[in-house]
Amino acid sequence: MRVVFAGTPEVAVPSLRSLLDSAHDVVGVITRPDAPAGRGRSVRRSPVGVLADEVGVPVLTPQRPRDPDFLAQLAELSPDVCPVVAYGALVPRVALDVPRLGWINLHFSLLPAWRGAAPVQHAVIHGDEVTGATTFLLEEGMDTGPILGTMTETVRPRDTSGDLLERLATAGAGLLVATLDTLAQGDLTPMPQPSEGVSLAPKISVEDARIRWHEPAFAVDRRVRGVTPAPGAWTTFREERLKVGPVSLLDEEVRDAPGAIRVGKAGVDVQTGAGAVRLGTVQPQGRKAMPAADWARGSRVGEDEVLG
Repeated sequence: MRVVFAGTPEVAVPSLRSLLDSAHDVVGVITRPDAPAGRGRSVRRSPVGVLADEVGVPVLTPQRPRDPDFLAQLAELSPDVCPVVAYGALVPRVALDVPRLGWINLHFSLLPAWRGAAPVQHAVIHGDEVTGATTFLLEEGMDTGPILGTMTETVRPRDTSGDLLERLATAGAGLLVATLDTLAQGDLTPMPQPSEGVSLAPKISVEDARIRWHEPAFAVDRRVRGVTPAPGAWTTFREERLKVGPVSLLDEEVRDAPGAIRVGKAGVDVQTGAGAVRLGTVQPQGRKAMPAADWARGSRVGEDEVLG
């Protein structure tokens, strides 16, 4: 089939690579416009756009997917189908109607669970033991279209959202190609999503990534892992922001107020609302990440000091 792929970040690259290696003909790529990135804020091509340039596939970068010039370019490419992975913009009806077989979205959850922009982060934060990926026909609703295929993935006890998303991006690429293969053979029947089990996964904000030390230790652990690597967990120390990497759960409690710090030979422990955690790496404001023990020693953390 003639394929026009839509995607933007690194997580979409495995799907584009798999499509390029498949029997399908990738005749174009849609990605978000070049944008400032990195410390120098230099204008950069998206990861998907970079790969498309490397292999010589035409790249479309509309400001809005409803722009007439973009719609004309898309129609000229005459795609049979448009697979989508983390494109980053809503596709309007006028664009949805261009490919004869529609737009097929690869979403990193088992729909209808975790509809929205951050399904993997929410799965980790909420303690899901199993998640997966779903291919479905894109429509104007938020991840509401009929399902074409699914795959499952176990959430491991120490997974960060970055770890889990990396595995899902790789395995999901195979699901996407398999879905297109079956669609090309005419053997695929879309199934409506169940009306039960719907949950929402809105974008994770910086405030969402703030550690709530009054929560139990297991919830602190999940939140930290769920927002790692982005936007990154954080708390405050001496009224300055302190980024916090994944923590370890402890069997014993520090037995003090939530956020209380205890520095010992084994490490830097923090009391939560129930139980305690041991810090791994931390990053003080304006400095590089470092082991928590080095930070505590350099900061001369006192016995009565707290985080948050």
